[in-house]
Amino acid sequence: MTTRDTALIGNTALWRLKLLPNNPQRVLRSQRFYPVVPPGTTFSGVSYSILDPGSVPITQGVTSFPAQAKVGGSAKIPSILYYDKEGTVRAVGSEAMEPAFIEQAEEEGFIKVSWFKLHLRPDSLQLDFDIPALPGNKTPVAVFSDFLRYLFECTKSYIQRDTLGGHHWNSVEHNIDFILAHPNGWEVSQQGQMRRAAIMAGLVSEVESQERVHFVTEGEASLHFCINRNIPFKKDEGVIIVDAGGGTVDLSGYRQTPSGFEEIVTSQCVGQGSVFVGRRAHKLRNSRFGSEEDVQQIASIFDSDAKHTFRNPDDPVFIKFGTFRDRDPSVDIKAGQLKIPGNIVETFFEPSIKAIIQAVKEERKEATVPIGAVFLAGGFSANDWLFSRLKSELEPLGLTVSRPDAFLNKAVADGALSYYLDHFVSVRVARFTYGTNCVRAYDPYDLEHMRRRATMITAPSGRKVIPNVFSAIVIKGEQVHEETEFKEPFFLESRVRAAYREISADIIVYRGKSSSPQWTDLEPRMFSTWGTVYADVSAAVKTAGVHAGRFYHQAEFQIVILFGGPEIKAQISWQENYFFRSPATIVCEQIPQLAK
Repeated sequence: MTTRDTALIGNTALWRLKLLPNNPQRVLRSQRFYPVVPPGTTFSGVSYSILDPGSVPITQGVTSFPAQAKVGGSAKIPSILYYDKEGTVRAVGSEAMEPAFIEQAEEEGFIKVSWFKLHLRPDSLQLDFDIPALPGNKTPVAVFSDFLRYLFECTKSYIQRDTLGGHHWNSVEHNIDFILAHPNGWEVSQQGQMRRAAIMAGLVSEVESQERVHFVTEGEASLHFCINRNIPFKKDEGVIIVDAGGGTVDLSGYRQTPSGFEEIVTSQCVGQGSVFVGRRAHKLRNSRFGSEEDVQQIASIFDSDAKHTFRNPDDPVFIKFGTFRDRDPSVDIKAGQLKIPGNIVETFFEPSIKAIIQAVKEERKEATVPIGAVFLAGGFSANDWLFSRLKSELEPLGLTVSRPDAFLNKAVADGALSYYLDHFVSVRVARFTYGTNCVRAYDPYDLEHMRRRATMITAPSGRKVIPNVFSAIVIKGEQVHEETEFKEPFFLESRVRAAYREISADIIVYRGKSSSPQWTDLEPRMFSTWGTVYADVSAAVKTAGVHAGRFYHQAEFQIVILFGGPEIKAQISWQENYFFRSPATIVCEQIPQLAK
């Protein structure tokens, strides 16, 4: 057997063999009830579909939550929780906004938690501001779990009490799939934390979680929303979907083909959502109304009203927050309301607008087909000033800018459900390069090997090998069909036969700019462990030979990356009498310890 690249695991050696052809496979599922519970940074909602054999699926939404003042409108609640000092949930959503509860919370020292979704973000997503801290006894996963539990209980109650579908519940309660939407920039670590939160919330058991909890990016969910709203797509012309939400703005590029929609450019995630517009509105620090409580109240009113209705920098914005006697002329507070000149409010929006415009230009430049249109979705897109500014900046570049004539802030929930039922996207683009750690047989005539001679290692077979080699399996920017699997064959060398009972392989992600990264020691900060996959391949072990008076063994297998959907998975595949595979799970080292 000829040697190729290798990767070392302890006193074993993992050797890469020649590339084998891909082996696509389709997984068929049959479910009855699909709820979508995508907690957002500022607001959250639920869409669901109850499936009956022979009936066309209908997307429905929960339009009535406890203490919700407005029924049938946005069908969303604030993404807010209050905890007492012991870490017990005391109120969630609209119930946490009731005046009587807010008074109780202040008297008893309850802790308010908001923007908790952003605590899950990867290190690569930079934000302009620090986000509110979580209570010391709560992790992001624990808070996410508490919120998921509340949303699910509200959904169950709504279906049982307020709809004609109540009689379905007993037949579907143990046959429910959950689709969780997340920003484009979230990765396997964030998906793993969200899945753990669903388990902690009691939505699914750990055994069932891999099959019943699914993920979709907010960009792809928004595309499905636009398709179902009959937004016209021109054939062979690219379109950029801009999902402008509370915490992030997600950009994705697609084109329509006879076989469905294809992603045509690497998606982006920008930390410039609408919450940061409100954070820039803190202008009262030197006023007698500059206490943290007053500033938070005014910012909250700005977020819920003025931020959404602002449309003209020539007109001032008024924020009513106090009584007629409250005044401070130094900061334009009269009769209990703050006056902010329109040109000042404009500056609150400008960093977000500039970031979106820059991201659209980058998407257009890197897309594989010409981009002709930009479609806006998400709650932030409902702001007329944002919409008009994007039109004025992008349309001179030859781009048409539009937004669906529907509830923009329901785009993700409805679109996520459509993603799972309809699967309009058949081709996606890899955001990064994925592979594994490797070594190569030492070549004394290779300059790169000579530079690394001091790191040379002797494998169990006696071969001299050089470590710190990166073996790419999926290349950044590569278009991936939904059923495509990426495989690389390896064989493992070891003197200890028991080592094969649990082998492990790190899946490494490269985030740098090189189109062909080969050495992990050249850009060490650009490589990180995405996760680890495990398998028992002891049945595939063969005694391969003797070196230095000791037998050594080998086992052949493949590392498989399943890259066709929004949720990337990995497996180890090996052959006994037939081919076997490990479960398609990844153990992520970045998942923190959970607090109950």
